[in-house]
Amino acid sequence: MSQPPSQQPPQGGFGAPQEPPNGAPQPPPDQPSPGGPDLAKPPQTPPPAQPPAPPAGPPQTPPPGAPAYGYPQQPPAQPGYGYPQQPGQAPGPYGQQAPGPYGQQPGPYGQQAPGPYGQQAPGPYGQQPQAGYGYPQQQYPGAPAPGGPGSGGGFLKGKTGIVVAAALAVVLAAGVGTWFLVSDGGDDDPKKPVATGSNDPKAPSESPTVDEGDGSGDGREAGDDLNAGRKPGEAKVAWLQKNDVDLPRNGSAVQGPWFAGDVVAKAMYRGVSGYSVSDGKQKWKLDLPADVCATPNTPTPDGKIVIGVKNGTTDRANCSVLQMVDLNTGKAGWKKEIKKNGNWDFLSDIGLAISGDTVAVGRTGNSNAYRVSDGKDLFGTPEGNCKPFAFSGGDKLIAAVSCRTDDVKNPQNQVQELNPATGKPRWTYQPPRGWEVSKVYSTTPLVVRLEHEEKKQYTIVALTESGKLRSQLAPGKGDKLTADCGNSFAIFGEKLEGCSGVAADANTFYIATEDDSSGTARTNKVIAFDLNTGKPKWEAPAPAERVLKPLGMEGGDVLLYMRPKYDTAGAIVTLPPTGGTPKTLLQHPSGAGRVENGFFSAKVLYQDGRSFIFSQRVSASNDKEELEQTTMLVFEK
Repeated sequence: MSQPPSQQPPQGGFGAPQEPPNGAPQPPPDQPSPGGPDLAKPPQTPPPAQPPAPPAGPPQTPPPGAPAYGYPQQPPAQPGYGYPQQPGQAPGPYGQQAPGPYGQQPGPYGQQAPGPYGQQAPGPYGQQPQAGYGYPQQQYPGAPAPGGPGSGGGFLKGKTGIVVAAALAVVLAAGVGTWFLVSDGGDDDPKKPVATGSNDPKAPSESPTVDEGDGSGDGREAGDDLNAGRKPGEAKVAWLQKNDVDLPRNGSAVQGPWFAGDVVAKAMYRGVSGYSVSDGKQKWKLDLPADVCATPNTPTPDGKIVIGVKNGTTDRANCSVLQMVDLNTGKAGWKKEIKKNGNWDFLSDIGLAISGDTVAVGRTGNSNAYRVSDGKDLFGTPEGNCKPFAFSGGDKLIAAVSCRTDDVKNPQNQVQELNPATGKPRWTYQPPRGWEVSKVYSTTPLVVRLEHEEKKQYTIVALTESGKLRSQLAPGKGDKLTADCGNSFAIFGEKLEGCSGVAADANTFYIATEDDSSGTARTNKVIAFDLNTGKPKWEAPAPAERVLKPLGMEGGDVLLYMRPKYDTAGAIVTLPPTGGTPKTLLQHPSGAGRVENGFFSAKVLYQDGRSFIFSQRVSASNDKEELEQTTMLVFEK
């Protein structure tokens, strides 16, 4: 920032509502003023508050002096993050409508839950849902609200809400450690996972040629060759993978992908599958006894991963079973139940993160860590006033920490780097009271998003290697920044990692703006921020009627995905670290544009000269259509 900020939180952060509903208080200005928050000044240590004894019955109001996590609170009266309420709609937590009795759940940060046909909810930064850039999205009757394992709201780390109060009331009334309503039937005894080879009848064809399909699910004509008529300079479709799993009525989220050697793996419903990177042939499949409910963002360096599996198949099942999987072979390793830390340790939602040979398990006010290689217990919830509730992995283990306070509406969070083997903090950064840790955009360099619920604001800060405040990003007036952190919803757990649409090198952070749809087609721009000052270094507009999304770094350049539109395929492009005009690295073939454009909430990666497009959810109105859904599409030169 150009001038030293004051001690006060920013008056209007990046995410303040732009158009409040009638009768709502006017939001503060878009950007922090020169007298904004002094995040560099160490805030006062919050006074401890002793938690009361758990109530004997469903709590109606929060007990006085309750800790900032683990107890239901009264809902705030403010609207959600940037979303006006519909007329006559009673707001739930964060201004959302409270969920119904069958688990229909709103998205995070005040988003409206998807409708009955499964259209995508608005993203976490207030942008409107993408409609495939010209083609209508396929509609899936009965699709549930988005919900992925271990990610989303993290309400009980000091936040309030009707949903939480109702959830705990159900917990106490039913006498079970889950917020789901109890249903009949099902087997709560997990069976041993079974690994099978690629001779499954639903496995991809042995042929490395592109599966031509029959026109169902992606709008292609029967006999359509995606590589036919390829123009000079265009990449080719290396392989295409269709769904081969018979899913329940509401479909399933797709977790991953993860790379290990020549294998790319994904998890969905009750199984994990590995495919050849070069030709898409299924190399292995691991069947699981219950639903996958939590996954980390990255595996260990030697290709092992630990996933969360429910401990049964009924609605009362918890996400409490950890299963190690070797992604190189598909073999199941150790399996164990997460250690529960008392009656107020809720395991219906957890967040997982892997750093080195450690997998950390976060949830409300509690945490555990295990050694990935053999499942040995490493550390648990620490003693004291401040406790980790979520983790981000990779080359560092970063923890989001919540401290007890005397005011649940004015929480105190911390950011810590932990020793992965012992759980001991190497350093602690404590933002001013009221600011909560939301997401980790990058670990090296460390870039973190903070949110202030009461003020409906957020900010992005960079920290040094020793945990000192390096800078606070200060975008230009009117620039609305956006990243894709998924639109999952969780009550008792939060996933800090896994955001896409951002990139960073040693001294610069790259992020896109929200789509501008005021013209004939959507467009946006990419902004580079100096991590030493927080000020913008440059901005690069996307080509006319195109949208750019940062993916990472490639040979010192910024790697981006240029999304397809109705009549043009997508592409992988680069920008030099000094800005300028995007240069095409891999132009996707026009013959695959319709398939590429038809993905339901696509995730895009680029690795070793190939671009991978993955569907993040599979759902359809009937079994035939479900098995024709394209789940992976890979391009190469």
